Amino acid sequence: MAKPFKVALVQNQPGSDMDANIAECDGLVREAHARGADLVCLPELFSCLQIIGRTWSVGAHPEDSHPALRHFRDLATELGTWIQPGSLAVEMPSGKLRNRAVMLDPAGNLVARYDKVHMFDVDLADGESYRESDVFEAGDEAVLAPTPWGLVGLTVCYDLRFAYLYRSLAQAGASYLTVPAAFARTTGKAHWHVLVRSRAIETGCYVFAACQWGAHGEAESYGHSLVVAPWGEVLADGGEQGGVVIADVDPAKVDDARAMVPALRHDR
Repeated sequence: MAKPFKVALVQNQPGSDMDANIAECDGLVREAHARGADLVCLPELFSCLQIIGRTWSVGAHPEDSHPALRHFRDLATELGTWIQPGSLAVEMPSGKLRNRAVMLDPAGNLVARYDKVHMFDVDLADGESYRESDVFEAGDEAVLAPTPWGLVGLTVCYDLRFAYLYRSLAQAGASYLTVPAAFARTTGKAHWHVLVRSRAIETGCYVFAACQWGAHGEAESYGHSLVVAPWGEVLADGGEQGGVVIADVDPAKVDDARAMVPALRHDR
């Protein structure tokens, strides 16, 4: 059985200045490390996001030259810690963009990459509208990242509404699920806590959901980064301000929850 560990979630309010966003998150990751975090998770598009009308500024670069990815690979190596650097806008060889989440080990190696499958194309009340598919193309594969504590299922934001993705990750061996997000404030107030807790309860996994907070252009994110245990308890909540939240994670709780309610084995 893997040993208990500490997870930290970074909560930032990015704009269009990538250098400033990277510098802010560098400081928050260092704070998390100083407080004993073994794994640090960042939000979706933490390094650049500004939305004005149908125009999204996302700071896209090819993966091998992405300034944010290079920075946090170096930081993982410097600190000797695991980092899940939220998601980044990655330019593909075709010229199209993908919303990509990766996992970095303490040597700065990229041990897994996942391209967001579900695009946030919605029309909310009062004219609030988003068309993520105007900016990104969808990925098509579920991904597990190996860590010393077990397998981590990588997902991003709007994926949270598609329960079968999380169930398939758990049935493939995931004990932990990451959900970097920029969840809209409108939907976040109504659904965020319910959805994150539901994914934990349904799968018997820990869920690490780092979410942006505050306005970025004409859009606003909800914040409330959450660490949720396999039984559904909220272990940490980032509220609606920038900073870091930390929680203790006990891998044995995964087996405990699944032994009490073996729903994953009862699928038909």
